[in-house]
Amino acid sequence: MTTWGLIGSGNIGSTLARLAVDAGDHVVLSNSRGPETLSDLVAQLGPNARAATASEAAAAGDVVVVTIPLKNRDEVPVDELAGKVVIDTMNYYPERDGQIAELDDETSTTSELLQQHLPTSMVVKAFNNIFFQHLAVLGRPSGDPERSALPIAGDDDDAKARVTAALDTLGYDAVDLGPLAEGWRTQRDTAVYVTPYAADAGDPTKGASPASADAVREKVAQAQRYRDQA
Repeated sequence: MTTWGLIGSGNIGSTLARLAVDAGDHVVLSNSRGPETLSDLVAQLGPNARAATASEAAAAGDVVVVTIPLKNRDEVPVDELAGKVVIDTMNYYPERDGQIAELDDETSTTSELLQQHLPTSMVVKAFNNIFFQHLAVLGRPSGDPERSALPIAGDDDDAKARVTAALDTLGYDAVDLGPLAEGWRTQRDTAVYVTPYAADAGDPTKGASPASADAVREKVAQAQRYRDQA
């Protein structure tokens, strides 16, 4: 049984919490407004869920998910996450996060910035390319022909193996893109972002469609071809 620590409990965070609880895992949720603001969500999730501060969620989690606006990344607890696997779901939205030079000139990625902030943690990129409503409904048992896959990236192979196992528990395969520097392949301006799982690519809210590992790999290849032509 895994305990998921969630730093951020918005759309992705709350969806992951529900999937984890449904899989029999425990979750410790946090947000920027305080544990008391999560009482309704915790009540819905049941006895395997509790609310806490970000530091408490970081300390409690076997795997910790950072799912907050990128501009707040430096608020993520450092000491409590030492030696832990940290999943980064963040995307860069300049209109919300402000201009970040390393991302604008593509010399870094969101996960590499988080890894710099968490030098003693093992950061793995995951869950950033799927719409939360798709994430909620596309999970399938291993071997199901309609099982979907999610791309991951990370510098530590053991950490990626743990995230792959965690995804499997939630009903998803993993497509390993390589090191954190390859996380650009899933950012919001690529073919891998949201559309592989959308029944209607023009309006993701209109339904979900499975995306196999092979389908995700093809979208990743499209991202590479687009960059090569740019």
